[in-house]
Amino acid sequence: MATESHFFAIISRMKYIERWALMRSARPENLSEHSLEVAMIAHALCIIGNVRYGRDLDANRAAVMGLYHDASEIITGDMPTPVKYRNDALKGAYKEVEHEAEGELLATLPKDLLPAFEEVLHGGDDEYLHGLVKAADKLSAYIKCIEETSAGNAEFRTAAATTLASLEEMRATRPEVGDFMDEFLPSYGRTLDELL
Repeated sequence: MATESHFFAIISRMKYIERWALMRSARPENLSEHSLEVAMIAHALCIIGNVRYGRDLDANRAAVMGLYHDASEIITGDMPTPVKYRNDALKGAYKEVEHEAEGELLATLPKDLLPAFEEVLHGGDDEYLHGLVKAADKLSAYIKCIEETSAGNAEFRTAAATTLASLEEMRATRPEVGDFMDEFLPSYGRTLDELL
């Protein structure tokens, strides 16, 4: 008889973790929604890299990494960016808490499945791929800023400018990010009638 595992019951709680805790949102966003968007964008960035830049990126792996990239927040909650990156000491302490939370999640898995999910949660050793997942995370955050400002919410103006500046830096080393920004971002914030 198999031993009971709580892993997916815990993961399913991503839908209860609200993002942007310090901001008034026109429409709340939960971690589950965000993770799906990050997965789709990470997949697209890899496809762009493979087709246009001759890379050999595993788009499916990037998508799965995107799905789980913030899984530790089920335990830690969503730490607001201004707090998380306030200084090196806080940043380091939060990284340690995230790592411990990932360990707690992984400990709920059956031992034979642990190695596969360990690689997904820790991201593996492909730095370029990991960077594209981080870029997808930033793109998702920027899309949220676009949607909020398009809805008349000035609360997200500063976050939009800061996030855009980070994306512009990423564009310099990862041209896939620039392609996504140039070709896909302009459509966000438009109505369905304008898109179809």
